[in-house]
Amino acid sequence: MMRYLDKEAIENIAVGAAFLGTGGGGDPYIGKMMALSAIQEHGPVKLISPEEVNDNDFFMPSAMMGAPSVLIEKFPKGDEFVRVFEKLGRYLGVEEVAGTFPMEAGGVNSMIPIVVAAALNIPLVDCDGMGRAFPELQMTTFHLGGISAAPMAITDEKGNIGIMETIDNKWTERLARVQTVEMGASSLVSLYPSTGKQLKQHGIHHIMTFSEEIGQVIRSNEQDEATKFAQLLELTNGIELFQGKITDVIRRVQGGFNFGEATIEGLNQQADSQMKVCFQNENLIAEKDGVPMAMTPDLICMVDLETLMPVTTEALKYGKRVRVLALPCDEKWRTDKGIETVGPNYFGYDLEYVPLEEIAKQGGNARV
Repeated sequence: MMRYLDKEAIENIAVGAAFLGTGGGGDPYIGKMMALSAIQEHGPVKLISPEEVNDNDFFMPSAMMGAPSVLIEKFPKGDEFVRVFEKLGRYLGVEEVAGTFPMEAGGVNSMIPIVVAAALNIPLVDCDGMGRAFPELQMTTFHLGGISAAPMAITDEKGNIGIMETIDNKWTERLARVQTVEMGASSLVSLYPSTGKQLKQHGIHHIMTFSEEIGQVIRSNEQDEATKFAQLLELTNGIELFQGKITDVIRRVQGGFNFGEATIEGLNQQADSQMKVCFQNENLIAEKDGVPMAMTPDLICMVDLETLMPVTTEALKYGKRVRVLALPCDEKWRTDKGIETVGPNYFGYDLEYVPLEEIAKQGGNARV
């Protein structure tokens, strides 16, 4: 039901969304500071459930596109989010936008719509288009449902802005990625304009509330770490894949993405093992001693070994002690079109997708 997001809610959502962002989606500290500043200036944001929206009302998301690590040095100016949102609304000739929503879960991309909602005094819908984070624009459940990403507006902190009309969602990604690289490897976009009916049919419902619940568990000071960890796994239906210390990180920014691989040497019960986590903005494949343990589109999340705070790909560094967790993805991603869009083969891995639960039943052997 409808409620208002206050400071505590935003703190929790930022942490929980960073967890669901599977290493991508932006730094939660940067994201929460933007959102907190917005509600301090404009007042709290109204959060409504998808079930509450009218089928014929019109909604638009806004998000950051590009390499998350760039935000560490290329901080948003602040007015880009509203500017790109309003540009798309004017282009579409929409008299009234009924609300906004995030395109993905992430420490920044779950916060940007809060900034827009506060500044424009419009509701935020409790849904997104991924239930996690993915690196490309066509990787949404709206795409799976046949919704067009275009018309799409794109801008940068310098004031450059434009509208794109494309023949399909893959072309939207390709052309927007070129512009994003020229804009300094990050840009702000508004895309997938949708009706309330489309939100209900194709969105991942209650992602903000789920993020908030995860953040509440991680940030709680009322339980010891073991109890918090058990609660986190129960809440997310997750499993722990590995505990270890990061001993090597290979990372590069290329084509508007963060590409890389983290090597983790085992601790405790995994002391004689090694895990490698490969990422493209988001964690995609987790291998233990060369055997796949989890793979996209299932979620691979890294958290601090003791505090359980999410560890994004740009924060990976030598010596950091982490837990590697895995969560089952939304069922929409386990369809044929979902696997074609975000499965291991799409990202260049010679693996056939095996659901996380099946890998666990097989004793951690995905090579079947």
